[in-house]
Amino acid sequence: MTMINTGSDLPLVAVTMGDPAGVGPEICVGALRGDGPAAAVDRWCRPVVIGDAARLRMAAQLLAAPVEVITIKEPGQARFAPGVINTIDLGLVPADLPWGEVSPVAGDAAYHFIRVAAELAQRGEVAAICTAPINKAALHAGGHVFPGHTELLADLTGTPEVSMMLSTPKVKVIHVTTHVGLLDAIAMIEPGLVERTIRRGQDAMLGAGIERPRIGVCAINPHAGENGLFGYGEEATKIEPAIAAARAAGIDAHGPLPADTAFFLAGRGDYDLIVAMYHDQGHGPVKVLGIEAGVNITVGLPVIRTSVDHGTAFDIAGTGRASADSMIEALRQAAELGRR
Repeated sequence: MTMINTGSDLPLVAVTMGDPAGVGPEICVGALRGDGPAAAVDRWCRPVVIGDAARLRMAAQLLAAPVEVITIKEPGQARFAPGVINTIDLGLVPADLPWGEVSPVAGDAAYHFIRVAAELAQRGEVAAICTAPINKAALHAGGHVFPGHTELLADLTGTPEVSMMLSTPKVKVIHVTTHVGLLDAIAMIEPGLVERTIRRGQDAMLGAGIERPRIGVCAINPHAGENGLFGYGEEATKIEPAIAAARAAGIDAHGPLPADTAFFLAGRGDYDLIVAMYHDQGHGPVKVLGIEAGVNITVGLPVIRTSVDHGTAFDIAGTGRASADSMIEALRQAAELGRR
């Protein structure tokens, strides 16, 4: 195997192209085109796309982007220069694949893009993974039944438990549960899981250079249960023991906090991280702040993974209208974590 030797100490980042029928190819080109806001990417990292070269060239035409898409077999063969997009082409995308439609072929291709990136990261050939969005219906139609990237990467790396973290300039949030229904989420929440999530959040904040992170932990019920008036005592039985255990371990964790108050306090700087109990409790406030600024980080993996915080946007795929801002920010954070 060729060892990486490009004369640069910038971290190598594997960029998965996402669902080829969605906006993934366009935001990959938009983030790696080497000019405008994307020019900064070349100063942060050395990106290698895992995907399909022809699809990237189609996206470049849509964007009128002056890029050269070259194919390589492994990261050590990459040639890094502004406007050059290095691609490990898996040859899985037919030339006539329509934009904006659920396709089992596209779902299968997206799975294999992620699989190859995970293998490269586990072998140490790249420092981090940055993923473009996948479509869950297409993924399932392609024979890969996972709720999303988070669970798929956990399976590929043999990791029993991971957490989803959303990062924005104003607030960071880590989730106790993610891609399950609300009733299932409440049933899943228990002190051990909450404590482990708090600890993963603490580790992530320390890894990001925050020496003593302040962590706010959300309640499940409105008003944190209002002393038992709302709910069935979930705060006392499911969350408070976890916070007590975390504090006993020296973690600066507080709560349970009413979720609306928690995010207000985090927004003004009182907390570095919020622990959300379920998917929409954490995602809603982040997306109100603007998904272009949001980055999804999988915490607890043996590899670094960041992602855009938006979907495949089939309604605008193939039009050249998709913003690459979230992809650029995801690459910045992948590079930063990869350097650390």
